[in-house]
Amino acid sequence: MADGDVHTVHKDGSWTNTVEGGSSPSQTYATKDEAVTAGRDLARRSSAEHLIHAADGTISERNSYGGDPAHRPG
Repeated sequence: MADGDVHTVHKDGSWTNTVEGGSSPSQTYATKDEAVTAGRDLARRSSAEHLIHAADGTISERNSYGGDPAHRPG
């Protein structure tokens, strides 16, 4: 299980999924689509947030897969 949010980021010519506070090494993928799919699955299994970054490092998409407080609007 993940310890925190899952980030899909571009690093050193490939795409990786890293987990905030995680002790396991990052997973690396050749394409962004592969990394996003794997990152989404990891976030769903962990009831975490999935933050997808653009190649320049900015967050382009953010999805929550559980664990939201009941009073959160939206």
